[in-house]
Amino acid sequence: MSTSDEAEEADIYCASCGTADAEVDDIKLKNCDDCDLVRYCSDKCQEDHRPNHEAMCKERAVVLRDEILFRLPESSRGDCPICCLPISLDNLKSTLQTCCSKLICNGCVYANMLRERGNNLKHRCPFCRHPMPKTKKENQKNRKKRVAVKDPVALRELGGEHYDKGDDSGAVPYLAEAAAFGDMYAHYLLSVMYGDGKGVEKDDKMASHHLEEAAIGGHHLARYNLAVREREENDRFDRAVKHFIIAANLGDDASIKQLRIGYAEGKVRKEDFASALRAHQAAVDGMKSPQREAAAKAEAAGLLIDDCRA
Repeated sequence: MSTSDEAEEADIYCASCGTADAEVDDIKLKNCDDCDLVRYCSDKCQEDHRPNHEAMCKERAVVLRDEILFRLPESSRGDCPICCLPISLDNLKSTLQTCCSKLICNGCVYANMLRERGNNLKHRCPFCRHPMPKTKKENQKNRKKRVAVKDPVALRELGGEHYDKGDDSGAVPYLAEAAAFGDMYAHYLLSVMYGDGKGVEKDDKMASHHLEEAAIGGHHLARYNLAVREREENDRFDRAVKHFIIAANLGDDASIKQLRIGYAEGKVRKEDFASALRAHQAAVDGMKSPQREAAAKAEAAGLLIDDCRA
């Protein structure tokens, strides 16, 4: 019997008792949750078949996880919702608005400031036009409103505030909820907390899980940390290089430096390094614009004032 015939048969019959799918026995088979290689007609059959299937299942699950882990993601930073250009990896080059939880590039913040000053308008959010907060208390009020509607960014920011104040146990519920809603930075912070045992019991498995989830979602620091861990702790330089290449594709400067070192040591292939260099430069260039350059010059001259960066 060919491999394709075996796969087709696995799709039709229960791997434990041989019961056929609905077309024959009016029973709906379900896939193995971890590997999708076999199907079962009941939980009992799945449990009975576990000793025969466990080794193959674990091997296949690792392959499937790696396919997801090493897939090139989009940056978790996303695009500026106004100019639609990728947000810089440098946190100082964008502003998070507490009123709508939108991350706005400094170029659009600066353009909005010039428009308001030129037309003698009140200072409002560049995106949602909500009046900009003038005090820390107003900022917190805006954030509480976003937290109340389960905004993952607001949840993560509130968790981050607790974390920065040293209230680790108070940070965990907010970060966990934000991560459940798909916030990659929350996953990253949880990986740090589980790794250090801050606010939670130290758990390397959970730390790895959250770090991988953040990297899969395009968090460049998580991807860089995975690369370092593979190289330093697991002595798997080939996997480390893959992670560094993905992070470099996202525009991460530290990763391209590590690839340069690896190339000089003969551990990174010339074609891989050249490809990563081009991708890194393209990512960096994609985050630039004349408007953002004007904002950087204005900020250097002290013209991008703090009340534009609530």
